[in-house]
Amino acid sequence: MHRERSTVTRRRRVGAFLAASALALTACTASSGGGDDDQRFPDVVSAELEPDGDAYRLSVTLSSPYDSPERYADAFRAVDGDGALLGVRELAHDHANEQPFTRALTGLTIPDGVDRITVEGRDLEHGWGGEAVTIDVPR
Repeated sequence: MHRERSTVTRRRRVGAFLAASALALTACTASSGGGDDDQRFPDVVSAELEPDGDAYRLSVTLSSPYDSPERYADAFRAVDGDGALLGVRELAHDHANEQPFTRALTGLTIPDGVDRITVEGRDLEHGWGGEAVTIDVPR
């Protein structure tokens, strides 16, 4: 009988601990705004490169949940493995009501010998940064 009561007591304590932990985690997430307020750069969620005549079409999905008319993801770029700039797509306005969002850069010329490119996002205020994506160049 004593052993059964001890097991029940332990289960209740563990359950209470788990409930308190979940509540604390929820409170921390809510007070930090889910991290969006602290995010300094847009993240590249995905990128797709397709041959388009003699050049390529680069479709990029960016996530910048902090977007507002005052501060937003204002560009993305493609660079080769050495960091040489291949192309930039400027973004003229915020995408606050469209997250994440996808835009394309057409006419992208990629030299022979470049097998992979990296796509990076830029924030209007903080510049280049955030999660980047590296993809293979289809030949």
